[in-house]
Amino acid sequence: MARCPLSRYTAVRITPASTPSLEDLMLRKIKTSVAAALCCTALGAGVAGCDGDAMENWDPLAPATRTADAAPISGTEKIKVAGRSVNVSCSGDPAKGQPVIILMHGAGDGLDKLAALQKTLSKQHRVCSYDRLGAGASDQPDGPQDLSSTGKILTGVLDRIAGDGPVVLAGHSLGGLIAARYAPDHRDRVKGLVLMDATPSTMVADISRTIPASAKGPAAEVRAQNLAIFQGQNPEKLVITDGKVRSAGNIPVEVIQHGKQYLAAIPTYGPRLEQAWSAGQRKWLGLSRRSKLSTAKNSGHYIYLDQPEIAVQAIQRVASQGRTPSE
Repeated sequence: MARCPLSRYTAVRITPASTPSLEDLMLRKIKTSVAAALCCTALGAGVAGCDGDAMENWDPLAPATRTADAAPISGTEKIKVAGRSVNVSCSGDPAKGQPVIILMHGAGDGLDKLAALQKTLSKQHRVCSYDRLGAGASDQPDGPQDLSSTGKILTGVLDRIAGDGPVVLAGHSLGGLIAARYAPDHRDRVKGLVLMDATPSTMVADISRTIPASAKGPAAEVRAQNLAIFQGQNPEKLVITDGKVRSAGNIPVEVIQHGKQYLAAIPTYGPRLEQAWSAGQRKWLGLSRRSKLSTAKNSGHYIYLDQPEIAVQAIQRVASQGRTPSE
């Protein structure tokens, strides 16, 4: 019998070829074992990185990485970052003083899932997305990744597509977690954040505390499988650890949480998981004094697919506030 993952709280059985969203897997599990449709969130994991030696010796300012003067990417193209091939897609025209919008996918996804959102935003903005190592068409990681190595890959991508210019990071699920962890250490370039049902900063503790080790049935599987994912048992080999929410400066930040309480369908522990998820979204407000939280009332975990207008408007607002004054 197929195992079920917990979406941002879900567990998943991972295969080398691809990783279905936690939402999809949880749905299958609940339908078969509890006769209830569960729309669980995908933990959006995924992190880019490279092997330890390569990252240790990598100079992010080296000409091979920082290529602001290179021809702008139009369409999909593979670039080299720390010796690894990273799949990147860019569209829209650059505008002086306007930040480049970077879309960051969740776990088990790739830049292709963000294509419609990118197309809409690119009518007025320069927009790029990329596959992290182990996702989409980018290289596979050689070994375990962490949030630090993921950030180094992101830096290499930004060097190529934005140079020294400002950027706005818009991340879904784990992509949101990565963006939120990256921004505090890169205030010189990150001028705004949009977190779309981002994985909470204390996800491991939330699951461990909310679903006890003594749990049985589907809830037990959700707990075990998600903890395995956080320990690195995912295609991107990303080890996901809890951490405090740190300030990213006085930048505009919009946090959007789901309105359809699909996590509540998990037997016994569902309502508590919803409460923990909501609390995790509120914690992200600590990123900036200019943070705001909103709820996409008719959306499950994939807000940018269920209610794309909400995602588009939030990203446009943040991009407008994050622009630099014209010289």
